Amino acid sequence: MGINRQVIVFALDHYNPLGLIRSLGENGIFPVFIAVKRKCDIASKSKYISKCFRVDSVEEGYELLLKEYGHYDYDNRPFVLFSDDKSIGFFDLHYDEIKDRFILYNAGQSGRINQFMDKFKVQQLAKKHGLNVLDSFVVNKGEIPKELSYPIITKDITPNSGSWKSDVFICNNETELKQAYQKITSPVVLLQKFVDKKNEYALEGFTVDAGRQMMIVTSLTWKYLIKGYYSPYQDVKMFCDKDMETKLQAMFREIGYEGIFEVEFLIDKDGTYYFLEINFRASAWNYTGSCAGMPLSYLWVKSMCNGYIDIADKMEFEDFTAMSEAIDFGKRVDSGKVTLAEWLKDFKEAKCTYYYNKDDYEPFAVLYDKWDELK
Repeated sequence: MGINRQVIVFALDHYNPLGLIRSLGENGIFPVFIAVKRKCDIASKSKYISKCFRVDSVEEGYELLLKEYGHYDYDNRPFVLFSDDKSIGFFDLHYDEIKDRFILYNAGQSGRINQFMDKFKVQQLAKKHGLNVLDSFVVNKGEIPKELSYPIITKDITPNSGSWKSDVFICNNETELKQAYQKITSPVVLLQKFVDKKNEYALEGFTVDAGRQMMIVTSLTWKYLIKGYYSPYQDVKMFCDKDMETKLQAMFREIGYEGIFEVEFLIDKDGTYYFLEINFRASAWNYTGSCAGMPLSYLWVKSMCNGYIDIADKMEFEDFTAMSEAIDFGKRVDSGKVTLAEWLKDFKEAKCTYYYNKDDYEPFAVLYDKWDELK
């Protein structure tokens, strides 16, 4: 179908929005990109962008968006897509102010997405709907519950409350937790049972109709694990777990969420899947959908225009690998785990690479020039 709407990607300039932009452009939609400046231009170099605005902050970008694109009538409201927590967190707080001017990720009212960005709250919802969750405590920084048993892992209570991965510590005893508190920046901390995991599991998908309809396009597991960090080299497969699908559908329906999402799980060595969190925006791995024949950003816009998800858009595909090139190079080649020749073979065989794209080369040229800075 032809989509005669203005589509805007609003995000930190990174490779997360690059996947959204490419998935739109490859399907005939050339979006506006409001790029919040980061350490270097990446997504803003894509050939699929119709117009790019560079801003210094989310707040500045919000004002620019209203000025430039806030004048459309209700039936022709532009779409706004997100791929970072800070941007979606800010827009969610202002949803009631802009819902009649834009179509954007939402949960029906201002602030509701932020409520479920709280890891403890969303885990309690997951537990309510039958998913496994790890024992957790929410505390003010410095507090140590008497019932706490070790080992535990520390996490920011929301992705916007501290220093993200820099606040993650694995503590085997009270002394180590006290030392971690000296470095943690978030005022509120999630203390969670630490499991020696076999793998992690991520689902990329989208919802429409106030969360009543959902499509999961890809599932990912990691080729290798990095303590306290995500893995940049993944196995990508079809999602086929109907029981998990039903439980997640119920969660999104209760939240009322419309938008692109990622759901994260931990896989214990005994094979148990533990729900961790929902990212209420496109993750770095969103382009796996395009490589599987299901471009997330295009399908979300199409489905929102239709008011439903077309079951004909659900595709079967063969397993493939995906790679975030510079980070994987740093973790495996620079550390001596594989040779350059072995890495190049893996790179060439990866069906999904997050920077390199033969039809949209300039972002990879930036990566090549800034290789050491971006790995």
